[in-house]
Amino acid sequence: MSEQLPGGGIELSPAEIEALDARWSSCWTPSDVARHLAGIATPWYVAAGWALDLFRGRQTREHGDIEIAIPAASFPEVRSRFPGYVFDGAGSGRIWEDATPDVLAAIHQTWLRDPATGNYLLDVFREPHEGDTWICRRDETIRLPYRDITHHTHNGIPYLTPELVLLFKAKHARRKDQADFDATVPHMTPAQREKLAELLARAHPGHPWLADLQPLPQTVTP
Repeated sequence: MSEQLPGGGIELSPAEIEALDARWSSCWTPSDVARHLAGIATPWYVAAGWALDLFRGRQTREHGDIEIAIPAASFPEVRSRFPGYVFDGAGSGRIWEDATPDVLAAIHQTWLRDPATGNYLLDVFREPHEGDTWICRRDETIRLPYRDITHHTHNGIPYLTPELVLLFKAKHARRKDQADFDATVPHMTPAQREKLAELLARAHPGHPWLADLQPLPQTVTP
């Protein structure tokens, strides 16, 4: 995917950006998405805040939307699961309605829209990859097999591992991202914490979260 935005599209006004919350208010849940994608061959997973709730086993906060990620080349297969809906491209305050191939090649976010209501139901990230190897769009040197980055809930919903979710949240570290970090790290294994620290040091050297990921000192019994 190129870094240059495609031509056209609709530049959202501040009022339209603010109104997006209402347009996302009827978005699906992870269970809804899993029903639509049941039996699909391509790997996919719930991403962002919902993924952390699936990791912890319960919903811990309200979510303004729901994001999943797929290999970019598999988008036609995923698109075919949503007849009657429209996929809009989104990025940098613009929306490209019913995104064309040139738009899809330039941006990674795709919003599923119900044409009857104009509301958005699902955000699909189309991620770089090489075959079955996932490539981090923030740092292309970070490459992992899909089988290693995906966990599943007890009822089979796939979600991104927490260390990678937090890696993506680290760039902006908004208030909700900090809250997600604080609430999730205590539930992570030492290996997951170590992996997150390694990835942060690589992608965001000097990030303040690194100090909170240092191994706890061991208590020596006299």
